[in-house]
Amino acid sequence: MTIFERILSGEIPATKVYEDENVIAINDINPQAAMHILVIPKQKAKWLPDLATWSDEDIGRCFKSAALAAKQLGLEALGYRVIINSGEGGGQTVDYLHMHILAGNLKEFG
Repeated sequence: MTIFERILSGEIPATKVYEDENVIAINDINPQAAMHILVIPKQKAKWLPDLATWSDEDIGRCFKSAALAAKQLGLEALGYRVIINSGEGGGQTVDYLHMHILAGNLKEFG
């Protein structure tokens, strides 16, 4: 079970900055920007290629929820980046698909 599954189940506490029926959004514990939010879908996928098994509606709801999280956090005027790392070579460190919302001054990405 991944850390994100454990957070979703309530086994590991996390401060949610946004939640709806599709996702939860939490602060990243290792931020790479002034604001670094993880958007974790409630529907499990290991990585981006798994979205090929999701319905178009489910994919759309997931991305819409990420946009709503950014809006609720007041990031529209500031601007932000949404990043999905996929696979080890793509920098994915947790085997559970998730999005990073980054805003503010970015640190160096290694």
